[in-house]
Amino acid sequence: MYKILKIIAAILSLLGIVFLVRIIAKGDGPIKAAALNGDTAIVDPMAIVTYVIFALTVFFVLIFVLKNLFTDTGSLKNTLIGIGSFAVVLVVAYLLSNGSDAGNYMYNGAPATTMESHLAGAGLIAFYILIVGAAASMIWAGVKKMIT
Repeated sequence: MYKILKIIAAILSLLGIVFLVRIIAKGDGPIKAAALNGDTAIVDPMAIVTYVIFALTVFFVLIFVLKNLFTDTGSLKNTLIGIGSFAVVLVVAYLLSNGSDAGNYMYNGAPATTMESHLAGAGLIAFYILIVGAAASMIWAGVKKMIT
């Protein structure tokens, strides 16, 4: 398995280098001019290689994370506590937000709906809650370290 992955990585690396050299050889001006006309043929192969590498990375990260979670029950418990805490923060943020300023903002060229405004407000409130929580945990860790 290791040899197969090493060969795949080498092939993707070589393809990336070849496509990068093609892009550099073509130059910025001609690529921008072609893109304005809808022709992205010079950049598309590099984008495909990037997508493949990204998909493989996400796939293997998920496989190893899930494998480690289910083999180590302590880390599974801590992960579930973290996910549950994050879900509680999102629910609290959603409940605290309202969509009262919906008409004041634009989304895709149209005024934002009440739900869009409500979700945006919930995202901001969740961000603020998480920032306060992170700052509090850093302060707590510093105080605890100074005491001990």
